Amino acid sequence: MSNLTHLDATGAAHMVDVGGKAVTARQAVARGRITMGREAIEAIRSGSAAKGDVIAVARIAGIIAAKRPSDLIPLCHPLPLTRVALDLTVEDAGILATATAATDAKTGVEMEALTAVSVALLTLYDMVKAMDKSMIIGEIALLEKTGGKSDYRRSP
Repeated sequence: MSNLTHLDATGAAHMVDVGGKAVTARQAVARGRITMGREAIEAIRSGSAAKGDVIAVARIAGIIAAKRPSDLIPLCHPLPLTRVALDLTVEDAGILATATAATDAKTGVEMEALTAVSVALLTLYDMVKAMDKSMIIGEIALLEKTGGKSDYRRSP
């Protein structure tokens, strides 16, 4: 259990002490996808969805969510974000969400990018669920992170 940083010597959960770590520039990129039927895709693409500009609402929801992981994830540190970008690409069978989050902090920004993607996709679901209740949210993954002790890049 000693390799799991959110557990103490007795196995109890605790928030990791990052007080002694250096502040460094950190960035994370996450991606996810929602698949849906043709009717929902076309409504989003044409801007004719009953709830309005679905893409704009999902983008704003994801950006807001990137600021809030510590409110949702019990042991997540709150971070001062310096940047959040959320790209939503309409594809033939769904929408691809890619979030980039950046900070100058003592701990990584992966949860912020992953939360942005997750909430953007949930918002898309909510906005067009009247047209397609069979949508599938998935493939949410960290693509890369930089800064801190190590960098990571997901293999293709």
